[in-house]
Amino acid sequence: MSKSLEIGIVGLPNVGKSTLFNILTDGNALAANYPFATIEPNSGTVAVPDERLQKLADLYKTNKIIPASITFTDIAGLVAGASKGEGLGNQFLGHIRSTALIVHVVRAFSDPNVLHVDSEPNPKKDIETINTELMLADLQSIEKRLSKLEKEARADPKLKAKLEQTKKAQEYLDKEIMLCTLESEDFTEIDDLNLITLKPQIFVFNIDEDDLDNDSKKDELKKLVPSYEVVFISAKLENELRELDKSDADELLASYGQTENGLSTLIKSAYKALGLQSYLTAGEKEVRAWTIHSGYTAPQAAGVIHGDFEKGFIAAEVVDYKALVEVGSMQSAKSAGKVRTEGKSYVMQPDDVVEFRFNV
Repeated sequence: MSKSLEIGIVGLPNVGKSTLFNILTDGNALAANYPFATIEPNSGTVAVPDERLQKLADLYKTNKIIPASITFTDIAGLVAGASKGEGLGNQFLGHIRSTALIVHVVRAFSDPNVLHVDSEPNPKKDIETINTELMLADLQSIEKRLSKLEKEARADPKLKAKLEQTKKAQEYLDKEIMLCTLESEDFTEIDDLNLITLKPQIFVFNIDEDDLDNDSKKDELKKLVPSYEVVFISAKLENELRELDKSDADELLASYGQTENGLSTLIKSAYKALGLQSYLTAGEKEVRAWTIHSGYTAPQAAGVIHGDFEKGFIAAEVVDYKALVEVGSMQSAKSAGKVRTEGKSYVMQPDDVVEFRFNV
């Protein structure tokens, strides 16, 4: 978990994927007005916005700040038939399997000067096109594995659960049900299949800037994907924000009824979709954010820093970030009884500032 999370940005050609990628990573991926401007995936690693880090750095008088990070990968536009190799389908499907989360960009803006692969933008149809290709790709993976697995399961009863889950996944996909929407189903036995439709998805609707505070339009789009996290971004506005300093950018955002930029909104949604949170470590050498799964215990969180920290875990000295900033120093926090010593069963909280004690 200490390494950067990888998130794949997908969608039909010309929906704003590469523009969004450039905005997110401040990169220079080719954003061109024709299909397949992105052939090889562009990757860019970005810092997770976290205002707490600078405040801790000021408190500890250190200049070294290491934020959590996310790697965004802009993957070639998908078209109908990609699962059979249409367009750049095979490359697309290979790249997407390595990501932890799929960000599905859907065109919901009006601009006659930007071509659409099917001539006319239709968010509902566009979503169905992408999801159909993902399901067909997974069905191919299952079908390749199934006949061999059936023979192996007859010889080895331990493979029965794997076989059952593979067949269950096939049944749902045949009914055009995305596996990631089935929260009550267990597919852990078939993790090695690396099915695309099991990956969490966030839908990013790329809308006109004037629609950012149009609740009826946004509600209409949300209804297309009721089982998913949804983010609304105007790539055009986000491009303008990149050129401004913070105060001017905040003012422009506020004029459209927004309080944060697209990167912050998307990262918060990604953390929520993946069940992630951050905890903090701080000292004179550095302040740092560490990404963990929600529900991690103190030893598991320590293991994200180094495996030895988990093996030799003794205790964790924990203080709430807000309490620490309020009193102004760790010494004051200790004097005020704000610092707690927690053991192996302690479940980490998002605002924890921690120092681990361990012995190897």
